[in-house]
Amino acid sequence: MECNVALRLVLMAIAVMFVSLPDMVRADAAVFSSRAGVAIGGYDAVAFFERGTAEPGRRGHAVMWKGVVWRFASARNQAQFEANPRAYAPAFGGYCAYAMSQGRLHDGDPQIWAIVDGELFLLNNRGVHHLWQADTVQMIADGRAHWPAVLRK
Repeated sequence: MECNVALRLVLMAIAVMFVSLPDMVRADAAVFSSRAGVAIGGYDAVAFFERGTAEPGRRGHAVMWKGVVWRFASARNQAQFEANPRAYAPAFGGYCAYAMSQGRLHDGDPQIWAIVDGELFLLNNRGVHHLWQADTVQMIADGRAHWPAVLRK
């Protein structure tokens, strides 16, 4: 009888672990916008910071991070990203920063971007880029209030 009680306790503990697993995984895993599994439309995240340009990455310089493929224009940029991916990955998972400030998800366009306080922000189109620039600080704060809960809507 003691064996049955012990077995039930072990099985209950395992069940609790499995029920809690999605929450534990979700807490660490950032979700990045991607097209066909490639982040930032295949553009080199490091180039925005190092060269000040939206530079296409190459298939030969790629790494899988947080469930998507990140491409780079050079082995050097790939190595820099691998050493500290959070320093280069776009804010709000690469979704449009203006849309995020409104609590909505829209893909970011790697051709329309800004770096603010060392963070890369993508925007969806030139019109929202102008709106976003008018009050960048407030829109970043509003976006942070919605991120990442907006992913669960």
